[in-house]
Amino acid sequence: MRPELDAYLITDRSVEDIAVMDLGRCRRVFYNQEDFLELHLNILRGVNRRYKTPFFTALKEYSKQPTGVFHAMPISRGKSITRSHWIQDMGAFYGPNIFLAETSATSGGLDSLLEPRGPIKEAQDMAARAFGSKQTFFATNGTSTCNKIVVQSLVRPGDIVLVDRDCHKSHHYGMVLSGANVVYMDSYPLHEYSMYGAVPLREIKKTLLNLKANGKLDKVRMVLLTNCTFDGLVYNVQRVMEECLAIKKDLVFLWDEAWFAFARFTPTYRQRTAMGVANLLRETLRTEEAAAAYAEQQKELENADEEVWLNTRLLPPPDARVRAYATQSTHKTLTSLRQGSMIHVNDQDFKGEVEQAFHEAYMTHTSTSPNYQIIASLDVGRRQVELEGFEFVQRQIESAMAIRKAVASNPLLQKYFRVLTVADMIPAEYRDSGANSYFDARRGWTDIWEIWAKDEFVLDPTRVTLAVGGTGWDGDTFKTKILMDKYGIQINKTSRNTVLFMTNIGTTRSSVAYLIEVLVEIANDLDDLLDDASKMERRSFENRVTALVEHVPPLPDFSRFHDAFRESSITPEGDIRSAYFLSYDEDNCDYLTLGEALLERLRNGEELVSASFIIPYPPGFPILVPGQVISPEIMEFMGALDVSEIHGYRHDLGLRIFTQKALENLISGSGRGN
Repeated sequence: MRPELDAYLITDRSVEDIAVMDLGRCRRVFYNQEDFLELHLNILRGVNRRYKTPFFTALKEYSKQPTGVFHAMPISRGKSITRSHWIQDMGAFYGPNIFLAETSATSGGLDSLLEPRGPIKEAQDMAARAFGSKQTFFATNGTSTCNKIVVQSLVRPGDIVLVDRDCHKSHHYGMVLSGANVVYMDSYPLHEYSMYGAVPLREIKKTLLNLKANGKLDKVRMVLLTNCTFDGLVYNVQRVMEECLAIKKDLVFLWDEAWFAFARFTPTYRQRTAMGVANLLRETLRTEEAAAAYAEQQKELENADEEVWLNTRLLPPPDARVRAYATQSTHKTLTSLRQGSMIHVNDQDFKGEVEQAFHEAYMTHTSTSPNYQIIASLDVGRRQVELEGFEFVQRQIESAMAIRKAVASNPLLQKYFRVLTVADMIPAEYRDSGANSYFDARRGWTDIWEIWAKDEFVLDPTRVTLAVGGTGWDGDTFKTKILMDKYGIQINKTSRNTVLFMTNIGTTRSSVAYLIEVLVEIANDLDDLLDDASKMERRSFENRVTALVEHVPPLPDFSRFHDAFRESSITPEGDIRSAYFLSYDEDNCDYLTLGEALLERLRNGEELVSASFIIPYPPGFPILVPGQVISPEIMEFMGALDVSEIHGYRHDLGLRIFTQKALENLISGSGRGN
């Protein structure tokens, strides 16, 4: 339950009895009524092992040393600031220590992030212990860089990678860098709230079985999924890994846990983390029971068709390789400076197959001048969660539950707001437990342990998605004009008619109380506004609410890659790298303005192909990637978006597409599309 704690056995059993027992995680045996001092000293030693911060301590010691600076970085020791007449305010704002700890040297008790052998190496080893990995690597460029490092180190040009299509954009760019043949898998849509859920296991299995049936399973390298999603949807990681390994026993899994670093430190969450499941599979796959169960299932599946495989809870073979990677934004959910992230590795083939390629990819993407303050904060953040992570995460969950209860129990708030429940976010077919919500005003709280143990998808309670369509404001307006500008409440994510509140280990009860007060004030203001409104003003308000709540554009599925970027029309993988670089030549591209004329061309069957990533914010994932055929549904969705940012789209020129001539030349030159 609490792997971050030391366990000791206190007993009156005889030495002979103890000698034949499996003591599990117990570090030492003590006999009752004796050795109190030894027990006390052992407990303190365990605390000190976790309290130790090798790099942070080394950096503090370095800052105290008198030095003469004859290297790069004038800001080192604060010299360029204290000698200045014009930037003294910077020194006053940050204080002296941050500058005393700035250096470009890797000596003097410090270490190199690119070739760690001293305190950074020790700090990474301690992080691996804390997060349950076999190797952990620090990153000072955020999880976007971590994702590219892992993909580039594992995926070779031509390898097939299964990717959830609405994942973070860094993964899509990682596919370009690695030269992967990408198979995009669609998450289930939540049309009513303009957001996607997660990729059903049946979809993943169906994709793998299709590739197997067409003789391409040997090319499949990796399954890449986001766990948990921005909106809090969490996979059943054990079931996904087991059933995918039953189809391909050496499959690599990259779990993007950017928003899930805290999950290791509470038992309910831990069972759905990449490192927790990898360690579990390493143990269970070796057992005789697992081997017997697998052999029995293989007899039952002999000559079975695809539908039987899809409907069966598949078991992995005993010789399956456990190969799991997790990228985590420590700075997003634990204590770290911005861009502080970690890569956790639990790969049985890392030493023999991946280590050298990983080192090269790490060198490719990591700065030769990494920020020592970020590294130190990662070291300290690890110390914190090992010593008090359980307590902090429990408080985080309680804060989110308090928000749920307050909104669900207040009649005034219910007029304009609604917290989306488990049933709203996860369709019934993915909820074997039958649970509909974590809190109900009549029935109270729901015990989530059973839910998290069995359902295909669960909802992270610390994410509170609030439907705001009843206010007449869209999500982006409610976030910017109301919450941020008027009340100073900061949030990250919105959809067309929702806003997302995330509690974290820093959330206080005062912050929760202030949020509820603000929502009550907004509701009261709306009541007053409607009380004094004219008949036409009321109709206008009702029309805005109807447009946001009922007239929501349906989310489009991924269409397909154009034949010019596919090896065959039988399987769906596409060469995103070729499409990306084909657009570098302006002669290969054209621009089309959005509008009814473009929609009419698409509805009449004309094939137009995107030459760039099109990423609206929100939702923040590509609705078009290079080489993708543009569908009418995608253009209708894009036309209905009411957002200020659409990356890749030029308002002065329009949508960037490939010319027909460029596509024909590519097909004739490569022999594709046959």
